[in-house]
Amino acid sequence: MTRVGKYHLALIGVAALILLMSLVRVVSGQNEITSSGTFAAALLLAVPIGMAGLGGLWAERAGVVNIGLEGMMVLGTWFAGWAGYQWGPVVALVAGLLGGALGGLLHAIATVTFGVDHIISGVAINLLGPGITRFLSEVLYKEGTPANEAGAGITTSPAISGRTWEPSLPLLSDGPDLLGKLESTHWFLLSDVAGILRGLTHNVNVLVILAVLLLPLTFFVLWHTAFGLRLRSAGENPWAAESLGVNVYRIKYIAVIISGAFAGLGGVFLVFVSTKYVEGQTAGRGFIGLAAMIFGNWRPGGLAAGASLFGYADGLQLRSSGAVTSFFLFGAALLLIYLGLQIRRLTSAEVEAKGVRQYTLMAGAVLGMIILFWLWLTVDQLPNEFVFITPHVLTLLVLLVASQRLRMPKADGVVYRRGEQH
Repeated sequence: MTRVGKYHLALIGVAALILLMSLVRVVSGQNEITSSGTFAAALLLAVPIGMAGLGGLWAERAGVVNIGLEGMMVLGTWFAGWAGYQWGPVVALVAGLLGGALGGLLHAIATVTFGVDHIISGVAINLLGPGITRFLSEVLYKEGTPANEAGAGITTSPAISGRTWEPSLPLLSDGPDLLGKLESTHWFLLSDVAGILRGLTHNVNVLVILAVLLLPLTFFVLWHTAFGLRLRSAGENPWAAESLGVNVYRIKYIAVIISGAFAGLGGVFLVFVSTKYVEGQTAGRGFIGLAAMIFGNWRPGGLAAGASLFGYADGLQLRSSGAVTSFFLFGAALLLIYLGLQIRRLTSAEVEAKGVRQYTLMAGAVLGMIILFWLWLTVDQLPNEFVFITPHVLTLLVLLVASQRLRMPKADGVVYRRGEQH
């Protein structure tokens, strides 16, 4: 299939997804499913997840497993809050990037130079990040310090001075709020498209625009430049890359430092949203970003889809706990579509060769569809505890399904030593 064909299939998939969401909204009566408020919240929540996932992609494409993204995000939040209250949002952005890059540098020294197991090093970074930031807060934000007088506490920084730029994209949001009026009609499909467009284009934070641009930029750099080819070769077969003159150590260092900087950028975004650093504000988004990267099969496009999915689930549960039950109906509809596709393929030789497995999967899809539809009919509102963990449960379910088609870089996590064939 050509590249254009893949893009066409992606667009058809997005259109079908919007159509399905509109159907679910009409049947369930939950207008928050496609409201502009839900998608605006989803966009804000997806950005830090996407940035953490993008950081993981850079490191793992170079062959370094980075589960220390959470700790690097924590470093980014603290340094952004510390610099932001003194010198404003621009310096906060730079300081957050440097804080995350510092975490990436520590990870690179441990894994690339000293050959420490990548998982152990990542866990250490996740422990060091909160520990270092708490120590710095107790030193710099304690009672009697200028920061404390400006409103800081042991677990928070003073508010960032100045304001961040939140433009509306032209044509779609400037002038009369036509999208808002169309959304309020609740017409089938038209109001849903209007709500989605308004949520994604109205009062967009400048960091959101930067984050969105970093995805195609990453794709271009890693897949269409000589540097990207060298970086990916280090993640597939570093010894072959070495034989062709690639400085694998340098490539890995650059990739992991950039990885940390992207995770730090996700932390900066959290600080900009809350206007200050708050201890624990990352709330596991580094780990969800790692899951989104794996769901996306170590590619920027798939990562964007994964981050959007997790951000939407989080945004919907914040906007309306009752609307979360619509996931049952949505899941039942997806299983019905899957079942239809499998029935269509029943006559193919490939399915005939794998008949037992195929029929087992179809039977599981039917059972799951019945259970989800029954839950939607009988459950009016989920307990708050279940609503709160919805994004994390969704993370596990998506990874369980996506794990059947994943292909990680061949040398991801392998300890590399120059001149020693593995």
